Amino acid sequence: MRLSFGQPTNSIIQTAYIVAHLEDEIQRWIDDLNVGPWFVLEDFKGEEAIYRGKPSKASVKIGMAFAGHMMIELLQPNDDHPSVYKETREARGYGFHHFGVGSPHFGADVQRLERRGYDLAFQARVPTDDRVAYLDTKGELPGFLELIEVSEGMDEFFGRCYAASVGWDGKEPLRPFT
Repeated sequence: MRLSFGQPTNSIIQTAYIVAHLEDEIQRWIDDLNVGPWFVLEDFKGEEAIYRGKPSKASVKIGMAFAGHMMIELLQPNDDHPSVYKETREARGYGFHHFGVGSPHFGADVQRLERRGYDLAFQARVPTDDRVAYLDTKGELPGFLELIEVSEGMDEFFGRCYAASVGWDGKEPLRPFT
């Protein structure tokens, strides 16, 4: 099955990077790579957020845009609470963080990857009321593997972001995450 933005489910639909200053990095992606517009969420904590088995208070500022059919996500930690973002920044610095994979069978996919030996590092509900789970691949991949629950709400939101990128004229480079 293909999602409204062209990627098949059960495939990489997103690549994500940790950044120090979101607006500066967004401008770099616009100037150097012509990626935009960017949809910005100032404060994401997630509902029912759990980091390595404990409730999470960490907040991150998010920018999302499409480069062709691939979503690019930039993540700026807003605080120093324990998180998958702080963990990566302390281990490797800023840069690549995770691959996001669309998952129409979320619970079963989490279990399959845990049986493979990956640790469930973070899970939460996102603004579309879907679930995400970050799995620690323990170096088998260059970062975390994020499962993104596929639903009508997720596909509709990502589809709107994708549609805004097609033929983007450079106007309104920053847009609210709605």
